[in-house]
Amino acid sequence: MRIYPGQPFPLGATWDGMGVNFALFSEYAEKVALCLFHSPEDMEEYINIPMTEYTDHVWHLYLPDVRPGQIYGYRVYGPYQPEKGLRFNPDKLLVDPYAKIFVRLPKWHSSLYGYIPPSPRTKPAIAEQADLIINTENSAPYAPLAAVVDTTFSWGDDKHPKTPWHKTVIYEAHVKGMTQHHPGVPEEFRGTYAGLASEPVIEHLKSLGVTAIELMPVQQHVDDHFLTQKNLVNYWGYNTLGFFAPDLAYSVRGKKAHTHHAETSYQQNIYDEPIHEFKTMVRAMHAAGIEVILDVVYNHTAEGNHFGPSFSFKGIDNLAYYRSVKDNPRYYQDYTGCGNTINVSHPRVIQLIMDSLRYWVEEMHVDGFRFDLAVALGREEESVSRLATFFDVIHQDPVLSKVKLIAEPWDLGEGGYQVGNFPVLWTEWNGDYRDTLRSFWKGDNGMVSRLATRLSGSSDLYENNKRNPHASINFITCHDGFTLSDLVSYNQKHNEANLENNGDGENHNRSWNMGAEGPTDNPDILALRARQKRNMVASLLFSLGVPMILGGDELGQTRHGNNNAYCQDNQLNWLNWHLKNEDKDFLTFFKRVVGIRKEHPVFQRRKFFAGRPVRIPGTAEFSKDIVWYRPDGEEMRMQDWANPNLKWLSALLDGQNMNEVDEKGHPIKDDILMLMFNASEKSITFNLPLHPLGGYWKVLLDTKEEADFSPKDLDKTVSSYTLESRSMALLQLHCSFKT
Repeated sequence: MRIYPGQPFPLGATWDGMGVNFALFSEYAEKVALCLFHSPEDMEEYINIPMTEYTDHVWHLYLPDVRPGQIYGYRVYGPYQPEKGLRFNPDKLLVDPYAKIFVRLPKWHSSLYGYIPPSPRTKPAIAEQADLIINTENSAPYAPLAAVVDTTFSWGDDKHPKTPWHKTVIYEAHVKGMTQHHPGVPEEFRGTYAGLASEPVIEHLKSLGVTAIELMPVQQHVDDHFLTQKNLVNYWGYNTLGFFAPDLAYSVRGKKAHTHHAETSYQQNIYDEPIHEFKTMVRAMHAAGIEVILDVVYNHTAEGNHFGPSFSFKGIDNLAYYRSVKDNPRYYQDYTGCGNTINVSHPRVIQLIMDSLRYWVEEMHVDGFRFDLAVALGREEESVSRLATFFDVIHQDPVLSKVKLIAEPWDLGEGGYQVGNFPVLWTEWNGDYRDTLRSFWKGDNGMVSRLATRLSGSSDLYENNKRNPHASINFITCHDGFTLSDLVSYNQKHNEANLENNGDGENHNRSWNMGAEGPTDNPDILALRARQKRNMVASLLFSLGVPMILGGDELGQTRHGNNNAYCQDNQLNWLNWHLKNEDKDFLTFFKRVVGIRKEHPVFQRRKFFAGRPVRIPGTAEFSKDIVWYRPDGEEMRMQDWANPNLKWLSALLDGQNMNEVDEKGHPIKDDILMLMFNASEKSITFNLPLHPLGGYWKVLLDTKEEADFSPKDLDKTVSSYTLESRSMALLQLHCSFKT
């Protein structure tokens, strides 16, 4: 086999049409060997090629006789000195951090560990020191393997939809869960990227008014060893092994490999199939005007703590890739709760993350990212800074600075809750919004002031640093926690199926079961639960900011009280598309409130409400763009906001006084709307304010009504509206002006 020196860039295995360049970063390695395999079933490499070229900490070579489809891995030589943070072990076959596709995932075995794993009978004092002794078992039969790929794809006229933030509606979904039980998706496509791209799924998203689908992790992940020992899996996928490769489990090829005996003969196009399938899905979404956002996990990897396996980074350059304890590098800084934290202080690690992000944008055409535990990426040394290197390189990047960037603004380290503190260009999952809306509708005291702030875009969090309302990703439910149906059906978590004695998952859920824990036949409880669901969905869609919907909430999905179903690959997470009548009614309601939001620019403001009087054009009268009212029709006063027993509120939104322009500079006008909220146990009558323009009120929505509620005009003489217990309403003013 011919061997040329090659180049230290790009990192990874790169097919240039003539041969393949292999480049691997390792600053502290003493020697590196490239290992080539004939098939994924091989127990050993058929050739071991020393990489003698070393430039700028990169080991490299070029093989003119290698083609796409070639399976490969690495052996990296150096000292095994865990107490110094060095965990080199050439007996471990390691996968390329830049691998574009995996052809074999780890098969759990003791050889995957750099040390000799202790037995259950080992004394604790000895077991604690186990990682200090090297394990010389060859891991090649069990280690993950990657393949060289040709990423060529015909995109046609594919274009990024580029939906403006203020018009964005996000739908959080899991590839498998979305399609596994969908009756309209062909059996062979269920649970796959192809299934997600199918017509019935896309039509559902379009009918719901969704503009972006946010996919839970689709980068290649590994099922944790402790889960597989309990016959469970890491279903959610927050356990990344490869930052460039689409997860095989969600491809038609991967699904077949999982359900049938592995093939013994392989062709190049077989390895490329999952990549092409993912791209086809993105292209189909774009054709429907739907953006694709990826939930990405760059804060930690699947290699765990010092007792974790050596799949890749740990054996290639442990000190570079991971944050270690300053005075004891045997151990990892763990800001993630997953055993390790990626070392974004190292320039090559930053490069890895940036190369990965650009790959998903430029090669896979995705439209943005949601960063899991994003605070861990913004830590300089130990403290969190909005001036961190990670944010700086994102902001100056000509590709990434133009896509949607969403932060999960917390981690598990000191000062880890950073809602409102991310820099410009970033949006954030607004945990304060979730907590406030849940608590208000649950009936907790002292929530009215917080409710008003959250409904109007959370200016307290974002306005002071010159960010706009769209910086707030508003949500009430997400993958982590109760579904919407469970939020109104359970007071306590029920996670027994996770086999952790119900000790996992959040204990403080701000949920309320309405008087019965879980399923019930009580018609009054069922009616109240249905109304509470309508209340929360309407509140979400009528709030300033970007709404995010948990996929399945619109269908009445339940996990039967499991608020941490990360390990459940079953009906708890697979959406149920066989809807009962009440679920069909709720889906109709869901679509209607999304439609109302999209019809009214006042809910899609780009700027925060000013709250100041502005002259009405052509008159001597003044009005405010938003006014908060008490039920008696008087404006809220300071003592009202401070009243802990207040559980009702109304707001007048003056769409004629938006002080905003569209993309062509034309003034944006909307109707004058009235929102009313009542989380108390009694009916409340609201006096309807008189507007200088006159007119009469029309009821667009009242959550006391079922799905067949039709907008209705109120008599011109009506000056009040009664809101039933635990309900909300939206009214529209009809008068002589034209919008």
